[in-house]
Amino acid sequence: MKFRRQQREELGVNLTPLIDVVFLLLIFFMVSTTFTRETQLSVDLPEATGEPQEMAAEQIEIRIDEAGVYRVNGQPLVDTRMRTLQAAIYKISAGDTTLPMVITADAQTEHQYVVRAMDAAGQMGFVHLSITTRQPAEAMGNG
Repeated sequence: MKFRRQQREELGVNLTPLIDVVFLLLIFFMVSTTFTRETQLSVDLPEATGEPQEMAAEQIEIRIDEAGVYRVNGQPLVDTRMRTLQAAIYKISAGDTTLPMVITADAQTEHQYVVRAMDAAGQMGFVHLSITTRQPAEAMGNG
């Protein structure tokens, strides 16, 4: 007896449902993702070798020493938390965010403390921010 072999169809994976599921997941994540808008603080950095700028009559000055201790217009703060810094700024500014703010930090101060002061000012709405520098010794004629 002679048996006939049946031709088998090639087995393959149908990718169409997989692609549909991937596109549905992509659309779901695109629709459900919330995008946060980062608030940016424009910083007016003075030139280190330029002419010194005149100090405003009424301004807020934040001084940061080497250890990271804040002083707002000469008054030391009890801690270095952002809430404390914002409360001190609000007390002096009385809510007026148009006042110029000057940040003076020691050269050895950690970057984190300067950024915290800038962040506190930005969250409160201050836009006139400058960072003090000193002229290099060779620019002053001592070199």
